[in-house]
Amino acid sequence: MIYFQCDYAEGCHPAILEALQRTNMEQTPGYGLDDHCERARAKVRAACGRPDADVHFLVGGTQANTTVISSILRHHQGVISADAGHIATHETGAIEATGHKVLALPSVDGTITAEQVEALCKEHFNSPIKEHTVQPGMVYISFPTESGTLYSKARLAALKAVCDAYGLPLFIDGARLGYGLMSPACDLTLEDIASLCDVFYIGGTKCGALFGEAVVITGEALKKDFRYAIKQRGGMLAKGRLLGIQFDTLLSNGLYFDICRRAVEQALALRQAFMDKDVAMWGNSFTNQQFPILSATQMKYLTQCGYVYEVWGPADAGRTIVRFCTSWATRPENIEKLIADIKAM
Repeated sequence: MIYFQCDYAEGCHPAILEALQRTNMEQTPGYGLDDHCERARAKVRAACGRPDADVHFLVGGTQANTTVISSILRHHQGVISADAGHIATHETGAIEATGHKVLALPSVDGTITAEQVEALCKEHFNSPIKEHTVQPGMVYISFPTESGTLYSKARLAALKAVCDAYGLPLFIDGARLGYGLMSPACDLTLEDIASLCDVFYIGGTKCGALFGEAVVITGEALKKDFRYAIKQRGGMLAKGRLLGIQFDTLLSNGLYFDICRRAVEQALALRQAFMDKDVAMWGNSFTNQQFPILSATQMKYLTQCGYVYEVWGPADAGRTIVRFCTSWATRPENIEKLIADIKAM
């Protein structure tokens, strides 16, 4: 079987495996205080254009989301998110388990607008009974979103302006950040991301690392005691160098961006193949996730051809939205075979 089900089916980029092997018998301090982590932090700061940023390495996305959000919110506050946001749909109530409510806003494409956030804040802070409801304490978005859509620079700037007006930190979940930045539809740079939010993370698990996310904190007020929060949430890896080595490697010689760009190019080739076959696409993703709307016959055909993909949800007329993911590890020959099979479908 050939897997297009997700973007974390393989282990890690061979360069990371080589670096881990080469440094395996080194003795280093623990908990991210080693030279490998320091080099990785320096490279993250340079790539973001933010020498003032604090950089912390965590193991996975849910851990990063939970640690960041719970470290920011006070007991009576919640986090604003799209109703399709990862923290609202695919993290088993991890945020609620910390005692904080996800304040979900309706969304068609996974994004939320500055106007929605402002309306929610006005409704709360102008309410005569506001103390009886959860106070908005921060805003969470994903880039790209769960459905592969992107925020433009203008939309992100507008969202940040509303957040600043109400004193709400803006947090960007960057689990697939590389795939978003390398999309031809993206008008943002990593430097833009770093300047238009208060905290975000550079996803590694889905973008070439064995595991790991690099949390970047630019908001000064959010930096204090974050390592305490990491430890309390079980995120302080004793062998922290394993994370530093991976990000040191990914951010050397443009590797992170090169492998993400290739995955996006492969995904867009699949998109075009489906469209050439008059298959409708759900949403408007120009990242590594593509969502064709298939009939039962088409789904059976592609399964029989040996492909594994994600069933996303029902569409109209008995058809189904499915997801095909490319990744840093997708083999060109598998893309060629899939495109040929789509043409023959």
